[in-house]
Amino acid sequence: MLFYRDPLTILFLTAAFFIAVAFHEANHAFVATALGDDTPRRAGRLTLNPMRHVDRFGLLMFVLAGFGWGYTPVTPSNLRPNPRLGYAIVAAAGPLANLVIAFVLSAPLRMGLPMNPLLHQFLLVAISLNLLLFVLNLLPIPPLDGFSVLLGLVGRPLAERLRQLEQMGPGILIAMIVLSSFVGIDVLGFIYRPVAALFGLPGLR
Repeated sequence: MLFYRDPLTILFLTAAFFIAVAFHEANHAFVATALGDDTPRRAGRLTLNPMRHVDRFGLLMFVLAGFGWGYTPVTPSNLRPNPRLGYAIVAAAGPLANLVIAFVLSAPLRMGLPMNPLLHQFLLVAISLNLLLFVLNLLPIPPLDGFSVLLGLVGRPLAERLRQLEQMGPGILIAMIVLSSFVGIDVLGFIYRPVAALFGLPGLR
């Protein structure tokens, strides 16, 4: 919960959240538009303005529970080359944007450029958050992007069977949080740590 942290960390995390969600959702919108769907354009999502992408309840949950989200309207039936594969490509675009942002933000650190300690701290926070969103969203669990990617990669019969798991997705995510917070089984950290290590970052605490 953010209100348990010091004011500077709250500021850094909130700013990093807005940046991460803006690029994540904007890339969904740009890729969907490129694949033939004008829904994001009509909804005003072809922008990096975070206020067009951050869900208000998602922001509240980020403050209260440490996880939040944005939203980009997409009409899969408009996508090329077909709705299922097109939507998988759109879904993958969001997490990949977070990976690219993490790589770009880490460049000054990897180059050893001198910088203000506050800037250094913010970059570490922003890189970590973007990597976390990259890893989290690629998990093949509904309603995360990774589940839509999985549906686009498997055959139609298997995809239809997997869709039956959509109602179980939120429960699975809650179970992951409970296991991590109260049981000590850090499923997400197990996946995140190798990725963070590539960027010279500490693992999840």
